[in-house]
Amino acid sequence: MADKLVIVESPAKANTIKKFLGGSTKVVASMGHIRDLPKSKMGIDIEHDFEPEYINIRGKGDLIKSLKKEAKQAKKIYIATDPDREGEAIAWHLATILNEEKKKITRVTFNEITKGAVQKAIKEPRDIDINLVDAQQARRVLDRIVGYKMSPVLWKKVRRGLSAGRVQSVAVKLIVDREEEIEKFIPEEYWNLYANLQDQESKKQFEAHFYGKNNKKQEVHSQDEMNQILKELDKAKYTVTEVKKGEKKRNPAPPFTTSTMQQEASRKLGFTLKKTMSIAQGLYEGVKMPEKGTVGLITYMRTDSTRISDEARAAAKEHITKTYGEKYYENRYYKTSKDAQDAHEGIRPTYADLEPDNIKDYLNKDQYKLYKLIYNRFMASQMATAIYDTMQVTIDANDYTFKANGQNLKFKGFMTLYVEGTDQKEKEEEKMLPELKEKQEVFLKKLNPKQSFTEPPPRYTEASLVKALEEKDIGRPSTYSPTITTILERRYIEKIQKQLSPTELRKNC
Repeated sequence: MADKLVIVESPAKANTIKKFLGGSTKVVASMGHIRDLPKSKMGIDIEHDFEPEYINIRGKGDLIKSLKKEAKQAKKIYIATDPDREGEAIAWHLATILNEEKKKITRVTFNEITKGAVQKAIKEPRDIDINLVDAQQARRVLDRIVGYKMSPVLWKKVRRGLSAGRVQSVAVKLIVDREEEIEKFIPEEYWNLYANLQDQESKKQFEAHFYGKNNKKQEVHSQDEMNQILKELDKAKYTVTEVKKGEKKRNPAPPFTTSTMQQEASRKLGFTLKKTMSIAQGLYEGVKMPEKGTVGLITYMRTDSTRISDEARAAAKEHITKTYGEKYYENRYYKTSKDAQDAHEGIRPTYADLEPDNIKDYLNKDQYKLYKLIYNRFMASQMATAIYDTMQVTIDANDYTFKANGQNLKFKGFMTLYVEGTDQKEKEEEKMLPELKEKQEVFLKKLNPKQSFTEPPPRYTEASLVKALEEKDIGRPSTYSPTITTILERRYIEKIQKQLSPTELRKNC
């Protein structure tokens, strides 16, 4: 008979925390949810305060019997499901199933699966937070009502087997709206002009771009306009009229939230949202390592906060100063969005000393890639600002103005470890210009006119769709992965070279 019974969702999580608790504690898994709304009907009593009708999930009868048996034998029961609304709801359902043992049931949560965090949680149990449970139920009820009301319309009008959802429908609309924007787009012609110039003293060549006339910006929209400019520049003398030197600072990105992790893993690793969340779940629940046993490598991966604990900040400081030196460390605090729940820290490694390359042999290829991304992002978030020397030069030629910009990385700071990706094609860092002086003449090597056309907005990628949903406050970070997976599986959209495009189904809707 166990003095204490701890119930978690998964066997992997159970295996990780077993070693942190004494021999008289038993740790078992509920295998996720044990109750849900019925699949055969709506299961919501709309006439009576939208009361949900929960039933035991088919196939979990034996597991429920086993949990009840273990609960009867234990003196104290700790429900240690995930520290979010979904985890709180699972805890509430478990407590309801184990109703006769309710007096000895308590709730514990931890943001990371480490010995200190788990033991502290067991010492500080609490009641189930019914507000969190109600929040999860409200979302579940809304999902069910929207799905059950809209799906039959799709079956009748389009095709059986389709479904609609509260977040799914908006995500599809964003993609369809973008496609229509692309289809209606009319390209407009424009021209750029680049001057390949040389500093006579250093013999260094550099490129300046056409800005306008008499230092006023001018746009060029046709070949005739460009030909006129080229004609007036014939045999012109190019003179430096202004040189501005300065310094530019670049700060690191904050630690990952769920959505920024999904976006960055998509950009840098090519992972789907579903793949990212699955790998992150495994890293959180624990990875087997020799002599250490099963170790939880990252904090909880469903969060919209960038807040970091004092302990984690101290560990980062020690690691950074020891590895890179004092000048590379900077104590940073990040503001969390006003709409964030801020229930958990940002996503970070649980142990600063477990560098990715040192534990690479114990991780599979994809685990290593994602862990390295999370580890480096967090460490960089506590590192010093990168500093560039900059130079901006204005050059006049027959009343026309050209400008050139250059920069040189003086101190790498956080960029030693990590640079955030973008959805756009990243430009190469500009090189420093020659040491130019005002009033000096530079010599023209070549003029390069270039015709271009405006382009339509790009189709969404998984990363940019997540960003758009988050900016519009649609859904929660934890819902983005299943939402996008579902609309792909239902063939509302398809993925072509990472871009999301609506299928022919949209024309029937």
